[in-house]
Amino acid sequence: MWIIYALLSALFFGARGVMYQWTSQKNINRNLMLFGVFFVGFVISAVAMYVLDQQWYGWADVCVGLAMGFGSFAANASLHKGFSVGKASLISILSGLPPLFVVLLAFLFWNETLTTQQLIGFIIIFVGLYTIRYSNDISFRNLQGAQWGLLAALCFALNDLLGKQSTRLDADMFATLTLMFGFGSFLFALGWLKSCQVTEQENSSADPRWSDLKTFSCGLLIGLSNVAGMMAILSAFAIGAAGLVSAVAAMNILIILLYSRVFLKEAFSRQEILGLTAALVGILILRLSQ
Repeated sequence: MWIIYALLSALFFGARGVMYQWTSQKNINRNLMLFGVFFVGFVISAVAMYVLDQQWYGWADVCVGLAMGFGSFAANASLHKGFSVGKASLISILSGLPPLFVVLLAFLFWNETLTTQQLIGFIIIFVGLYTIRYSNDISFRNLQGAQWGLLAALCFALNDLLGKQSTRLDADMFATLTLMFGFGSFLFALGWLKSCQVTEQENSSADPRWSDLKTFSCGLLIGLSNVAGMMAILSAFAIGAAGLVSAVAAMNILIILLYSRVFLKEAFSRQEILGLTAALVGILILRLSQ
């Protein structure tokens, strides 16, 4: 059952990534838009927490929730920034690398092990991701926004590990999400207020600048897919190994790659096609291992 939740999270996070890429090319205040993304998640989580009578049971629950808020703040900010300066397919691929860090740290922290078939499936998925990554000409002199994609990957990996830790503590899901989205909202609100003091525009786009209301409303819409993705991935972490869940959820890049090919007309190389095929085969192997 965990793989169903993980695939749902990949679907929702993929939709979020597509909307991030689209808005990253608009003349908007990034912090205000992401404030809207997190604010709607905070409201939904807080209401669900009240209705379901959920709560925090100790300081450990609170600390994990706040840490997830910081990690998610950094990850989402980096991802959106990456899309604004780099190739959509490249940024999405690099941001899909958290499984490597998650598997290694989950083994060190919790001694999580994989069956032989699951390990093969994970390796194939990861090889697929790296095949796509190396098909792009990246160097230290020509990062193409890759630094933001990698930073997003590290922060998303941190968030995945903290999400798994919250389930190990038997923390109530919506109580954790309320803290995460609440703290993330606070950080983005601070960023927005600070940016209001700067007279220069955030980008050089010749398009008319979006109004604050339009920008915030767009963030609220994107936030619906974000909170749905978080609910799905936490449900998956509750019953599945952290590394496997993270690997399947990382397949949200397939949705972004399809969008970049169909709508942005970005061409795929032979290596990228081979990488995509390997990633899909890896998912099938993981599914058959259940």
